Amino acid sequence: MTTRSRARAISVAALSLSASLALVACSGGGSGGATPSASAAPVGKRVAQTCAELLPAGSLDVYRKTFAIDRGYEPEKGTPAARIAQQRGRVCHWTATDDASTTITLAVADLPEKSLTNLKDALFERGGSVPTYRVEGYFVLADGVGRADAFADPYWITTTSTLFTEPGGAQPVVDAVRQVLQPTATATPSR
Repeated sequence: MTTRSRARAISVAALSLSASLALVACSGGGSGGATPSASAAPVGKRVAQTCAELLPAGSLDVYRKTFAIDRGYEPEKGTPAARIAQQRGRVCHWTATDDASTTITLAVADLPEKSLTNLKDALFERGGSVPTYRVEGYFVLADGVGRADAFADPYWITTTSTLFTEPGGAQPVVDAVRQVLQPTATATPSR
């Protein structure tokens, strides 16, 4: 190998490492991650739909509670909702009128294909696939809070609540949002 070939090989290796680190930052690591890095420049497109449009009136009636939207809500740093906000996504938060500890958070991002693929791969590796979401979807329950992720490409939908104790608990939210974003979405093939 000539000096020039070695230099090129080292450059390619360095670029590959940088790209890998960037992909890891976008896909998140660990079981609670799988979201874009907080320091990454926004790659998503602005989500035009309002919270009321994403979750039309009556969508939350299935939970037998009355919810009010919290317009001053700021997602906690490091959460999927905070990362979606950084990607120009829409973040919505509802609080039950009879119990302020009962909330539903919804976040939607419109992301490029590569970012979606990284997220899907990370969630697939974590496990918890949910075929009933009619698009590629995942669910995890941690510390009494359920988190559902669904991909109505090019959208990433994530929602969390203590009401979501199983994948079906988040189904009404996922279905309503998916129907608004991509009314013709079909089931994705299994991996």
